[in-house]
Amino acid sequence: MTSSTPRRPGPIALAALAIWIGLLALISYWMAGESYRWLPVQASNAAPLVDGLFSFETGVGTFVFLGVVSVMGWVMLVHRAEKYDESDAEPIEGNTKLEVIWTAIPFVLVMAIAWYAIQINTELGVLGPMEHIHLRNPQEQQGGYPGGRLPVEQVEVIARQWSWEFRYPGQHVSSTELHLELNRPITFRLVSEDVLHGFFIPAFRLKQDVIPGRAIDFSLTPTRLGRYRLRDSQFSGTWFAANQADVVVETADDHALWLKQAAAAPLQSGLSVAAAEYTEQQTNPRGGWPTVVPAPPPQVNVPGSSTLPHDA
Repeated sequence: MTSSTPRRPGPIALAALAIWIGLLALISYWMAGESYRWLPVQASNAAPLVDGLFSFETGVGTFVFLGVVSVMGWVMLVHRAEKYDESDAEPIEGNTKLEVIWTAIPFVLVMAIAWYAIQINTELGVLGPMEHIHLRNPQEQQGGYPGGRLPVEQVEVIARQWSWEFRYPGQHVSSTELHLELNRPITFRLVSEDVLHGFFIPAFRLKQDVIPGRAIDFSLTPTRLGRYRLRDSQFSGTWFAANQADVVVETADDHALWLKQAAAAPLQSGLSVAAAEYTEQQTNPRGGWPTVVPAPPPQVNVPGSSTLPHDA
């Protein structure tokens, strides 16, 4: 029995392979650019960084997917058995060069993604570091600042089952609709009154768990005028999907006017879809699973609206 020496690919085959790899690279580059269109509008200084990482990962993922599918298609078309051939395949020893190649390529891709992700995470930390504060300390429970007052640029975000409340320090203003000034750095102080919630504003690319017993500070800068949507990204009970609020980014003059008008407005019940639906269910029982009684709507100066159109 003689062993046959495998043929080396010729110049034409190598040229065709190079052209095919180049075509896959072009398609991957195009997909990376198209991925920006899949995301909501960019409304914070963190959004371009996060979107850039997502675009890079989309391009790499597209190249890997098309490369694997190409190899599968080549094997099925060129190396398939003849019709009615039911014999066993020829045993082949391992190919050291091939094993090195298919080990090195994934390693390089994974390291590139990890390096890029670390760079983005570092830049996000420079924009506004996230800090966890235990609320067992009385001073920390008041924010850890002199006199228990938050700095002017900070907004306290209170999550509960199932409504959001926003308090603006120094203004004695509270609302169930978040108002922010354009291009002004803002720090959110996130606290929960009951269970785990998720503070998620897709247009800001901000998603942060709100953990009971902790105050979490997170900073960024709104960069686009408009009305956006805040959602609860964590399952916190029956009405967690309805636990939403509008986020309004406005000019400095409009924001100052809004704060002035809000400070003069009397306290009233804030928006709470859960409380309204629960009250309606108690009036007209329809059966169903028992649920946690929603917390009463917070008393705020500005309830806002849940029916206005928003950008994202």
